[in-house]
Amino acid sequence: MSLKPYVEITGSGPPLVLLHGWGLHGGIWATVIEQLARHFSVHNVDLPGFGHSEIHADEYTLDYLVEAVESILPEPGQNGACFLLGWSLGGLVATALALKSPDKIGKLITVASNPSFVANDDWRFGVQAKILDAFIDSLAQDYENTLLRFLSLQTMGSATQKADIKRLKETVFIHGTPSHKALIGGLTILHDINLVPRLSQLTMPVLRLYGRLDSLVPVRVTNDVAKYLPQSQAIIYKKAAHAPFLSSADQFVGDVLNFLTPQVRQKETIN
Repeated sequence: MSLKPYVEITGSGPPLVLLHGWGLHGGIWATVIEQLARHFSVHNVDLPGFGHSEIHADEYTLDYLVEAVESILPEPGQNGACFLLGWSLGGLVATALALKSPDKIGKLITVASNPSFVANDDWRFGVQAKILDAFIDSLAQDYENTLLRFLSLQTMGSATQKADIKRLKETVFIHGTPSHKALIGGLTILHDINLVPRLSQLTMPVLRLYGRLDSLVPVRVTNDVAKYLPQSQAIIYKKAAHAPFLSSADQFVGDVLNFLTPQVRQKETIN
């Protein structure tokens, strides 16, 4: 991997790697990163083609993203393997990486992520393929407005919708324009990839976080995923849509701490 993704490291403690969603970059974690950095060495990654990360000349695939993220994973130290947290597309990348290199991932958290974002005959709860097709087609005509429309869709129904979409819109172009190739490639990954048959191969503890009002990842998928990952934990944010770390930041951080370092959380609660 010649072009490694950009990573911003904050805090100290067990390493926690954050992967953002489609169209954005690591800056989207601004609402929670300061709190997380009090407990972890947070490795905030810009996926290739987004934020500060360059993109290679070859095909933009899930395997490429997995290899790119794997190339910057912190080496296992006294704290053991790193923790991995991925949102939306980042959750798909995180899941695929955990399947590929389970020895490098101590615990996995997915946020508003679906092992198959598109519904099919065997997977009921996902978006219709024609919706992503329309976004892919419109990217060629007017990528900026298409990107903003997709981001707006992510906040639909949230109790803090106006604030959430403002945050997304302010964040998306702060480091310049995302790569058109990465935008098309990312949507194609969401359209084509189905990790459902492989979910049961995950060996590490898994936490799944969902927004009850999410229009991209229907909350009803929670029980279907549990059939493949019966030992995993799931939390549903009642007033959140596709970005619960924006609308429910404090609860989000608390849930991450409870799962990753419960002994620390318990000590804080006692004190």
